[in-house]
Amino acid sequence: MARTVDRIDDLIARLDIPVGDRALIAQALTHSSWMHEHPGEAAGHNERLEFLGDAVISLAISEALFTHHPDDDEGLLSSRRAAIVSTTGLARLGSRVGLGEVLRLGEGEALRGGRRRPSLLASTLEAVVGAILLDAGWDVARDWVTRVAEPEIQAALPPAALKSPKSRLQEHTQRASGGRPEYRLLEATGPDHEKVFRIEVVVDGRPLGAGVGPSRRVAETNAAAEALAALAATNVPAGRAGPSRRSRRSQAGAGSIPDAQDSRE
Repeated sequence: MARTVDRIDDLIARLDIPVGDRALIAQALTHSSWMHEHPGEAAGHNERLEFLGDAVISLAISEALFTHHPDDDEGLLSSRRAAIVSTTGLARLGSRVGLGEVLRLGEGEALRGGRRRPSLLASTLEAVVGAILLDAGWDVARDWVTRVAEPEIQAALPPAALKSPKSRLQEHTQRASGGRPEYRLLEATGPDHEKVFRIEVVVDGRPLGAGVGPSRRVAETNAAAEALAALAATNVPAGRAGPSRRSRRSQAGAGSIPDAQDSRE
């Protein structure tokens, strides 16, 4: 227990903001699986704080993008935001501040690799931001979010680079034949907490790429990237359509800004 306390205090120091309610930050780091194994040792788990932090992050990122990219239209700003606040994007920010190391997980969830799972890192970041809002107010919460996400906010990527390989490949197949790429699981190896997936993508009835990753979603993204490379080698254009307005769980970024089509895994 003392070790967990020390880790929470270490995180509070890394946040570099005034924290008045330490218990609120501790709750933000508490997954429901930990609560089930340690009843009565925390005020509650972090799911309600996730709800609050989700809204705070979206508004803070929207305001920052509006300011830093004055020449972008509404569609491009929406694409930039979706790339940052995707599950993968928020997981990157969570890793940046070391949330995986301090997240309070049940033993089973920890053994299944929960500390590295993008969905848990993303939801924990949301919870921490919700806790900061309640403890220190909007100005502190907004400034902290934009400071952590500064590289992504200031990135001047072209519109095409904001789309994930899966989005670009799907746009190509819809233009070319009206169909959709088909992703097939070739194999899944390793123990449950360290699975490695190999996925094949079939376009217009023929295999065009394969990808490997620690989740089906990552493997599918890598397979789509290989398929796009194959199409480019045959001079078939892919993914030139402009960005559309979508929620963060259905839109994506690629390259140095992450895939936002990932589901909460």
